[in-house]
Amino acid sequence: MKKLRWVMDGGFWDVDVSTPVTLDGVARPVPGELLPLGLTRGPTLSRPKQIDFFQRFMAMPFVPSFSNALSLQRVLSLPLPSFARDTWFSTLLGQFNVQKFVTSLRRNGLRQESDTSSLQSIWRHLSDPNLYALNFSSEWLLTPEDTMLLSLEAHGDDKTPRKKAFPHHNLTLEATSPALFVDHLGNYWDVPFTWALDLASVASDSGTSCHFCINHTVGSPKQCEDQPMSSVPPSLLPGLCAKCAVSMKKNFDIWRSEAPKTKMVQPYDIFLSNPHISASATLGTVVTASLGDKSLRDHTKDESLGFRAKGANSAIVADLFASASLSVQHGNFQKLFLDLTRFYTRLDIPSGSKFLVGASQVAFDLYNSQAPRIEAVQAICPTASLSIQQQIAGPFSLRVDAGVTLDPKKEWYLNVNDPVFAVEYALQVLGSAKALAWYSPKQREFMIELRFFET
Repeated sequence: MKKLRWVMDGGFWDVDVSTPVTLDGVARPVPGELLPLGLTRGPTLSRPKQIDFFQRFMAMPFVPSFSNALSLQRVLSLPLPSFARDTWFSTLLGQFNVQKFVTSLRRNGLRQESDTSSLQSIWRHLSDPNLYALNFSSEWLLTPEDTMLLSLEAHGDDKTPRKKAFPHHNLTLEATSPALFVDHLGNYWDVPFTWALDLASVASDSGTSCHFCINHTVGSPKQCEDQPMSSVPPSLLPGLCAKCAVSMKKNFDIWRSEAPKTKMVQPYDIFLSNPHISASATLGTVVTASLGDKSLRDHTKDESLGFRAKGANSAIVADLFASASLSVQHGNFQKLFLDLTRFYTRLDIPSGSKFLVGASQVAFDLYNSQAPRIEAVQAICPTASLSIQQQIAGPFSLRVDAGVTLDPKKEWYLNVNDPVFAVEYALQVLGSAKALAWYSPKQREFMIELRFFET
C-alpha cells in the first residue's frame, strides 16, 4: 500500500507511471518532475496478470492499447509444475500492431486475380515480424509480502530489448536495461541501464514518515523516436543520486456523513462509500546527494534552492517541501444513477526556499508600491492537480485528471496541463477494484488497466 500513499501525498516520489509504450505497461517519471494523477499508479497487478484477468473474467480475448498506433494484446499462461502453481506465475504476452498491418495492406494493395492470391497476400503481411512484440514475464511469490519479478521484452521492428528484474517489498530493488522515463512534457527517454533502491516507512494516514531512495544510471539518455527534440533532463545523466526525505502529515475531517447506508446493498467500491469533506497537509524536508554528471545540473540558475554544497564531481542540496489537499465526496456509490460525485485537488510546493524568496520579493515590491514581478508571483504559486469523478450508471463513472499552473501570458492566467480522461468500471465483487480505460490527448495514448484500492 505504500505507493498508494506516495501518489496522494504529492509529486515528490518516483511513482510508477502507466504507459502503453512498453509491453509491461510501466515507465518511471523523470526524478523531480510532477505528472498527472491519472497516469501515476497505486498498487496494481503486473501487466500480464491484468490482461490474464480481463481474458478470464471479463470475456476480452484481446486487450487494446494505443501509442502512435492501435495494438492488440493477449497473454498465454505457461504450464508450471503442480507444486509451484500457487507461488509461481509465468506468462508470454504477445502484441499485434493492427495499425501497421492495415497500413501495410493499403500501401501494397491486394491482388484481385483470385481469392487464393488475396489470402496469400494477407498471410504474407501477417508473417511480417515487425508487426509483433513479445514479453516474457515470470513472477515468484517468495513470502506473502515479497515477490520477485523477471521480465524480458523484444520487438520485431528491431527496437532495443528491455530487461527488468526486481524483488518487491517495503524495500524495492529494481534493475532495468534500458529503462524508460517520461518527463513533464510527455517525452520518453531510454536510459541504457539503471538500478534503483526504494525504502519507505509503512503507510499511515497521519504522522511522520521517511523515504530513502538511491538511483544509479549508466550511459547517455536517448530520446524515443517520433518525438520533438528536447534537452536531456539533468536527473537522467550518468551518475549516482541518493535522496532522503522526512515528512509530517496531518489529516482533517471537516465533515463526514453519519447517515446510514442503504441496507442489503453493497457499494460498488467500499473505499468510495462515505460522503465527506476532508483535507490534509504535509510538510517535509529532503536532502539530495549526487555524484557524477548528475551533480552538474545547473543550480546556478536558481539561487533559491535551499542549502547547496558543490564539489568538482558531487553536490548536496537540501530543501523543504509542502503539500495540501482537499477531498469532497457526495453519494454512497450504491444507487444505479448519479450516486457518486468526487472532487480532489492537491497543491504542491516542491521548494520551500524558492517559495520564501518569491514571497519576500513580492512583499518588497508591494512595500515600494511597485507591481510584483511575474517570476516572483510564479514562485509563490503552487502547482495544482485536479481530479473530478462522476458516476453515470451502475458501476460506470467518468473521471478527468489534470494539472493547473499559473501562466501570466494567457488571458485567464491559467494553463491546464496533461488532461487525462477515463471511464471506470467498478468491480463490485472484489470490494475495491476497477477496470480503467484512459486516454491522454497530449501524449495520444490509450490504455485499459486493472487497479486496486485507489481512492
